[in-house]
Amino acid sequence: MTGSHSELKEAALMNALRSSHVFVGLGGEDLRRLAGLVLPQNLETDNYLFHEGDPSRGFYIVRSGAICVHRVNAAGKEQVIHVFRAGESFAEAALAMENGYPAHARALEPSQVLLVRRDGVIDMLRSQPDLALRMIASMAVHLHTLVGQIEDLTLKDVETRLANWLLKQCPSASCIQPFTVQLKGTKRALAAELGTVSETFSRTLAKLREQGFIEVDGPAITLLNPQKLRVMLRRNLGE
Repeated sequence: MTGSHSELKEAALMNALRSSHVFVGLGGEDLRRLAGLVLPQNLETDNYLFHEGDPSRGFYIVRSGAICVHRVNAAGKEQVIHVFRAGESFAEAALAMENGYPAHARALEPSQVLLVRRDGVIDMLRSQPDLALRMIASMAVHLHTLVGQIEDLTLKDVETRLANWLLKQCPSASCIQPFTVQLKGTKRALAAELGTVSETFSRTLAKLREQGFIEVDGPAITLLNPQKLRVMLRRNLGE
């Protein structure tokens, strides 16, 4: 019975690793070896996974929930770097850093992450250059996302940032038909991603609803007239 339970646990971990883009295409034996390096961790809302400067234990894959990676500036204000969700990995760069994690990581909602232990994965990277290249590619994707997010956060207010985010979810830039966006996580997680707090996000959502741009039904936000919202965004940007 114990062996069967162990095999089921290993299979579940292998499936979780396979769902991460870092390990797509990796063979069964390699996934099994990786599964032996993984430690699942459950976090409640606002639990910290690590703090800036903590020694690197490895990198993480989000299995469920949302993890906010952020820094705190000299004024004590939290600056969100990115919100990671199911299937996404983060902190790969910390594998090669001697001064520990470069930021804080906190759960925005009940979450489970998989810690891929540093000691074992470095041995794998030495023997498997293709895996190292995948991880470099993953970090390049993170960098591209971060650059885009920095550009979005320079937009002047939360209303503009939210309108911009909603329009980016549309299937095409020229979309004119009503379109429904299903939030992947909580509204609190999206608020953090937009560089604001839940209360401000809720007020902004209500304002867009009152103006006839959107309808909100739980996690579903429907853009009633994407073109009208696009005009408002351009006006706010002074275009």
